[in-house]
Amino acid sequence: MWLRIKRVLSNKTIMLRLAFTLLILLVVRILSHITVPLFNTQAIVDFMRSSGSFVAILNNFSGRSLERFSIMALGISPYITASIALQLLEMVVPKLKEWGEQGETGKQKINQLTRYLAIGLAFIQGYALIIGVSSGPGTVLIPSLEASITAGGMRYLFYIYMALVMAGGTAIMIWFGSLITKKGIGNGTSLLIVAGIVTSLPAMWTTLWDKYIVNMSTGWDLVWFITIILLYFGILLGVVYMQIATRKVPIQYANRQGKSDSHIPIKINSAGVIPVIFAQTILSLPLMFTSSSGNQDHTWLNNIFNSQKPIGFIIYVFLIIVFSFFYSFMQVNPEKIADNLANSNAYIPGIRPHQDTQDFMARLLFKITVIGTAYLVILAILPIVTAIVFGFQGMEAQAITLGGTSLLIIVGVAIETTQQIETDASQADYSGIFK
Repeated sequence: MWLRIKRVLSNKTIMLRLAFTLLILLVVRILSHITVPLFNTQAIVDFMRSSGSFVAILNNFSGRSLERFSIMALGISPYITASIALQLLEMVVPKLKEWGEQGETGKQKINQLTRYLAIGLAFIQGYALIIGVSSGPGTVLIPSLEASITAGGMRYLFYIYMALVMAGGTAIMIWFGSLITKKGIGNGTSLLIVAGIVTSLPAMWTTLWDKYIVNMSTGWDLVWFITIILLYFGILLGVVYMQIATRKVPIQYANRQGKSDSHIPIKINSAGVIPVIFAQTILSLPLMFTSSSGNQDHTWLNNIFNSQKPIGFIIYVFLIIVFSFFYSFMQVNPEKIADNLANSNAYIPGIRPHQDTQDFMARLLFKITVIGTAYLVILAILPIVTAIVFGFQGMEAQAITLGGTSLLIIVGVAIETTQQIETDASQADYSGIFK
């Protein structure tokens, strides 16, 4: 391990890329403290205290920029949503499918469309959020401006202006992500999400410390504090293990003799964090409509679509299971694997080519996805279960998250980025032979 670290640290190109990435992340953190002009920040604080878990998730993803209602409040989330939507549309829209098969040229077209769609979604999401906050007891405009407004329509012009500023912040985040991907250490979009989540972790530890240590009443508080810390790191180790776990399917080439070490690696969690994000997004849409409508008499909607409630909890788990199987089979296509093996003159030992290979891979992927889906469900419901077990309520439950999407994203991106850096360092070593 130390040899690999030394190889990375001694590579000037990688260190410059790392320094550039850290500079971009520093700029993002500075911009995250610039509040949207004309907005009354006390309104968003009151709104978050009474809102559900989805707003807390957005706040964590944005590095707590949402609670400050900064120009970076929406973060990179609209871009992620747009990317997922276009991936699904590629399966049903012929034009998008054609672009996906055009190589680099088609990829550029899809990326450009994703950016446009992301900015549009950011404006809609920002406007809906402002309307939702304005339905509360306070005002979303600064008091001096609120006192000077006489016409009702004038208020919505200010709302549109603030939503445009938030969409501009998302556009800047998309640009920063592309800069990190091209000139930094790679995985720009993912690193921006991780940076936002990591900056939210100190609030979690501060909340735990205040709850159990500062306000300690009995010796059991110290026991609970240590138990939660050990549980958190135990979950972290479990996530790391599951993220790197793969099922290696051996393959043999017909034109090669003897033993072959070639294999097809299939990750236990092929779908990644996408199913959880899908489920949270679908559940959040009715609740967001409730908030933005200004009518608070929607108790039945809250009971059905709030994952903290029994019915919402069941729907949440069901959606994760459905999306996990759907996305896994979309990422690892048994038919495409069978065709690629046949075209490469390769086969799985003991399995006939073409249809038998496809059926074998489909059965194997189904079994693996069962394990991966169970892992995802357990990880997704851990914050809900632990909040009930340890009695976290209100802002405590929003700040203290044991498991969940955030931890999965951090571990997944950390593993991918580390592998990318090591690959770049190894390539630099090999190219030095010819100098």
